[in-house]
Amino acid sequence: MLRRILFNLWYYRRPPWDSGITPPELLEFLQFHSPGRALDLGCGTGTNLLTLAKQGWQVVGVDFAWRAVTKARQRLKQPGCAGVVLAGDVTKVKIDGVFDLVLDIGCYHGLPVQTRLDYQRRLLTWLADGGSFLMYAHRVDQPESMGITETEINGLGKLLKLVKRVDSQDRWGRKAIWLTFYRL
Repeated sequence: MLRRILFNLWYYRRPPWDSGITPPELLEFLQFHSPGRALDLGCGTGTNLLTLAKQGWQVVGVDFAWRAVTKARQRLKQPGCAGVVLAGDVTKVKIDGVFDLVLDIGCYHGLPVQTRLDYQRRLLTWLADGGSFLMYAHRVDQPESMGITETEINGLGKLLKLVKRVDSQDRWGRKAIWLTFYRL
């Protein structure tokens, strides 16, 4: 509960993770994929929802920080943009339909380890056959709430086909990874 309150308080300013810039990995993806339905898990203030909507995607976002949800909803009121932004925990919130793209930039790696299997099961209900799952996360060696392990990456690879992996570092020097999965 305290964690949720702190996340909301961050959104009264600009959280360090909310750059307001769509990452080049998503922009590259959009160059090669026609618009469809997109789900942004942990959408924050809606930067990527707005980018997707402007490209013709039907967008749904979810975040547990009500302050971020409010800002995302405001962003989607721009002319030519539309979408739905839900407030809730991605492991519990009801999200209808299937999606051609599921995007996760920093959501999974922040979940409590014991809820990650629920997330994975739900991911399979959301992702359409032939759909893509793009994920950015911090990499760690041992399971913890702020990173993804190699074992977890391999587990996702058993559910979906890993088509691209880019290991990197974030701006603070922490190990990070971009993963692109495809659902057969």
